[in-house]
Amino acid sequence: MNNIDIQDSLDYPDDPDVQDDIIIQPSADGELYEHRRVEADRGQTPLRVDKFLMEHLHDTSRARIQRAAEAGCIHVNGKPVKSNYRVRPLDVVTLMLDHPHIETSIEPEDIPLCVVYEDSDLLVVDKPAGLVVHPGVGNYTGTLVNALAWHLRNNPDYDPNDPSVGLVHRIDKDTSGLLVVAKTPEAKTDLCQQFFVHSTRREYNALVWGRMDGNEGRIEGNIARDPRDRQRMTVLPPGSEQGKEAVTHWRVLEPLAYVAWVECRLETGRTHQIRAHMKSIGHPLFADERYGGMEILRGQDSATYRAFVRNCFEVCPRQALHARTLGFRHPRTGEQLFFESPLPADLTELLNKWRALARTLL
Repeated sequence: MNNIDIQDSLDYPDDPDVQDDIIIQPSADGELYEHRRVEADRGQTPLRVDKFLMEHLHDTSRARIQRAAEAGCIHVNGKPVKSNYRVRPLDVVTLMLDHPHIETSIEPEDIPLCVVYEDSDLLVVDKPAGLVVHPGVGNYTGTLVNALAWHLRNNPDYDPNDPSVGLVHRIDKDTSGLLVVAKTPEAKTDLCQQFFVHSTRREYNALVWGRMDGNEGRIEGNIARDPRDRQRMTVLPPGSEQGKEAVTHWRVLEPLAYVAWVECRLETGRTHQIRAHMKSIGHPLFADERYGGMEILRGQDSATYRAFVRNCFEVCPRQALHARTLGFRHPRTGEQLFFESPLPADLTELLNKWRALARTLL
């Protein structure tokens, strides 16, 4: 397994107007340049290459991928293939175009960074809500990666433009909480493997709409890009040909009138996993506009209650989700490390408001 199986900056488009940048134009002299690379993991089930790329290249359409294949621009293991080629474990799929790929260089920026742990191999940061993790369409500067480049600017071995170091995983722009960053290729390879085999520990706190059915449960369903909204993920039945396997365990910490404060433990780490999974069982995250949580979904039909909820939205105008814990094995020493992030002020205030309302209804 490679450190990064895909050019995964495309996996987390924070800008709602993602543009289709694949231009299919065979070159006159036949020379092609690599623009995208996707490596299938060891557990890949046979899947048409056009569907496979749709799961990874989220800034394009299946029709354009098929036209690229017809033009000889989709290669597998160095050879052009048609759209009906079935991708197999460890296949390397590339998009080859007739012009060199222009990279956006990551420049150091003096952005406040909350570092909770650091040594010569890695660091753990506590990301605030609102900070984009990685430069992408619409967010080329002012990201966590730019802040890391500044923080490590005096480290001669750390190149922010080198994919063999840096972020090991990600969380959404409006999710707060913990992330681990590798300073060396060896650390990143080891940490990526831990995430790949699900040996890390990651627990989130979330406020969701409605009372849960029971005190705990398990959500299993493939996560795939929603064909009706490219900025949103959808949940498909386990074993579906499309999407990636995803498992979330949830446990109620506090039932609070018309919402619930829950803990979510990830087995897998897919794009928008908790947000999509909770939506799929009828409990969208509070204030999660993309998944329907910025509406009054439960409660009283009164002006007073509607004003209360609107005030809650003002207190926390983002999905109520916090990456609270992060545990992993140190890649060099083998020591088990565990970190916990305190609840940010907006979620603390939001939670207290719902606690106060719940007390009035007892």
